[in-house]
Amino acid sequence: MTPSPFALEDAAAYRSWRQRKLDTAPRRLEDILVEVDDPRALTPAQRARFIELNAVANMAIYAGKTGRDPDKEIPRRLGAQLGLVHLDGHWLTDGDDISPISVRGAEERGERRDFIPYTDKSIKWHTDGYYNVPERTVRGMVLHCVESAASGGENQLLDHEIAYILLRDEDPELVRALSQPDAMTIPARHDDKGVARAEQSGPVFSVDAQGFLHMRYTARAVNIVWRTDAATQTAVAALARILAQPTPWTLRGRLEPGMGLVCNNVLHDRGGFTETPDRRRLLYRARYYERVTA
Repeated sequence: MTPSPFALEDAAAYRSWRQRKLDTAPRRLEDILVEVDDPRALTPAQRARFIELNAVANMAIYAGKTGRDPDKEIPRRLGAQLGLVHLDGHWLTDGDDISPISVRGAEERGERRDFIPYTDKSIKWHTDGYYNVPERTVRGMVLHCVESAASGGENQLLDHEIAYILLRDEDPELVRALSQPDAMTIPARHDDKGVARAEQSGPVFSVDAQGFLHMRYTARAVNIVWRTDAATQTAVAALARILAQPTPWTLRGRLEPGMGLVCNNVLHDRGGFTETPDRRRLLYRARYYERVTA
């Protein structure tokens, strides 16, 4: 069996993987940028670059020439070229499994106004789908920009494997605490019909069947329950402290029309933003059960 760098008892495998990871980890947004003409039809070289960047950094930013084209096939067809096929549909995806992230959408569909992504407010560090059941684990994501806000709306990105390194280097027991199967619980969501989504518990860090590290996390302070034991509480505070400080690997930028993010569900946040009548922010978000693959 191949040694796993994520096995806490295998320090040698971890050291070897850690060195390779830090030697190749990007430190500028430009390092993960892929220039494309049309994301719906990648060239072999562009496709290979997306796959390479996601293998090294778990993410890539693309700059395409589709501008403000509102075609939802842009993220769908881009994902399909990169092994992203099975979408995580839910009740706010307009029936096509792709979510239009906009304040206007919240105004048109009142139920969206209760969810921060559909407002102009900032969003704290998180990975997507942290409230999903295990069989619907979100491993990949495409975020495509149709229109940016008049001001604001910047993102920070951090490879979750880097966050793991920073935490494990501080103390491996912090990782152990956040790998407990009930480390983080999202309470049930209710609507006027009863339980709309059941309570969901799970670890922050886990390793999938292919040996890849997955992170399930939100920094929000409400509607979340952490294990109350001292080890978990210490680990939660340590991770929050790490994410609150810029790291050499924290990437910052704003998606403009025609740009997007393709990633293996890395940590990300969003700054608040301001709109004007002619600059109404609209992004399409497609979540997948697969990672980016060849």
